[in-house]
Amino acid sequence: MERGERLDGETYRRDFRARDAAIRDGESWKLERLQHFEEAGSPSREALRRGEWVAALRALEDGRDALRGIQADEEARGSVFHRVRVVEEPLTPYVQWELHSLRISAAYGERVRVLPAGAVAAAETGGPLPELTIQDGKVLFQVLYTDAGVPDGAIRFAEPDIVAPWTAYVRSAYAAAEDLASYFDRVVAPLPPPPAA
Repeated sequence: MERGERLDGETYRRDFRARDAAIRDGESWKLERLQHFEEAGSPSREALRRGEWVAALRALEDGRDALRGIQADEEARGSVFHRVRVVEEPLTPYVQWELHSLRISAAYGERVRVLPAGAVAAAETGGPLPELTIQDGKVLFQVLYTDAGVPDGAIRFAEPDIVAPWTAYVRSAYAAAEDLASYFDRVVAPLPPPPAA
């Protein structure tokens, strides 16, 4: 994917938000492959970093109203967001935490499914799959991160010959993945608190 436009972090966020708000009766897709991200400005993520698991979960609960508002806005616009979360087991502390967060998002309507890393191995002969967000089948963002998992902007693609195959791939990955609720109950809920991360 060499034909896209490189965007810095602020430009990416601004462009993403504007395009997302414009979606009417459409759908978007997200593919998450990395097993560790650094997120700034999240009290829950900060608590995880300090190894304060109870505080991390409490802060996620405190964010329910915001998530409810996001999902209500998307529902009003007819915008449906699908997320495929690729997981490696044993789960990293970050992914264990993120799945708790995504469970709350799913409770308000975000469509989240979990796919084991082995299911994408055939597509990773040249390296891990990229982090992708596809908006309404029209624009694809390859979201970039540093080696430490810090957000580093994105590359934007709008060419149909790039967007369409990736949309088809993420759709098929979603169809093959397990619903978050069942995965959470089976794998995540029994886990002890993770170490600081």
